[in-house]
Amino acid sequence: MKPYASPRACATLAALLLALQGAAAQAEESWPSKSVRVIMPFAAGGSSDLVGRQVAQSLSAHYGQQFVAENRAGAGGNIGVDAVAKSAPDGYTLGIGTSGPLANNKSLYHPMPFDAEKDLTPIALVGEIPVVIAVNPAVKATTLAEFVALSKSSANAVTVSNPGNGTIGHLATEYLSIQTGAKLQPVPYKGDSPAMVDAMSGSVSAVVAPVTSLIPNIQANKLRALAVMSKTRFPGLPDVPTANEQGVKLEATVWSAMVGPAGLPKSIVSSLNAEINKYTASPEGKAKLNSLGMVPLSGTPEQLRELMRNEATKWQEVVKSARISIE
Repeated sequence: MKPYASPRACATLAALLLALQGAAAQAEESWPSKSVRVIMPFAAGGSSDLVGRQVAQSLSAHYGQQFVAENRAGAGGNIGVDAVAKSAPDGYTLGIGTSGPLANNKSLYHPMPFDAEKDLTPIALVGEIPVVIAVNPAVKATTLAEFVALSKSSANAVTVSNPGNGTIGHLATEYLSIQTGAKLQPVPYKGDSPAMVDAMSGSVSAVVAPVTSLIPNIQANKLRALAVMSKTRFPGLPDVPTANEQGVKLEATVWSAMVGPAGLPKSIVSSLNAEINKYTASPEGKAKLNSLGMVPLSGTPEQLRELMRNEATKWQEVVKSARISIE
């Protein structure tokens, strides 16, 4: 026998459900009614942190509530993004992630504390910083093809520094070897600066790293840039061709994006996406992001989700082929 529910009980339950739905809708419409926490998964002062703070500042001005930056660094960005993934989906905890924790780390860290595809809501792409390959001026190569040929003709693999094991500079170096057959020996350092310094001194022949930290020394002819690894040329180095222009199918960038926990209301996602796209397309937004070495980008949440998925797949293949692991 089926349990009996009286008409009065049914009516009470229906009224309760309607009240809850109404309260949720009202909360979404009034969002944000208090300050919003924006987690930065890297240390304060770095390019990713500064980009996130610029975005948070623009959102504060638009919504009339403080979007407060909070640094939670560690594990290649995983700790901060994990905090976002495990937060309540109410729009009051967001994060500015990068391609590392949002895509690449999936193949490098075992186990991962979160699943980027299942545990996060993509909101908006902010921009990208291309990776560049630059050589010591004494190296007899002025193009990417000449550098590849030089490596193949050398008795030993050509040494190439990068900012650290598993970083985008490391992955891009391995990808270059896979694509061209170049004989390269990746040399990991603890950050962009020491990797760059040893390339300038000649301790290693080349460096592969995000372009931001290398620009001054490339412009001062202390390093010779061979290629930027983006779809189009980098505005800060307009005379440096892309790898694609030189016949090498290779793209590697550090991109930044805003994400929230899974289940974030669509109305909040749409509002944030529209405002971030507006900011990255504005003269002010472009100027501020360009000053940080970033090329502003925009797009829909769905396009960001596809980017996260495609990048994870691409770098998974490189990690597997090069047998890269993070201890």
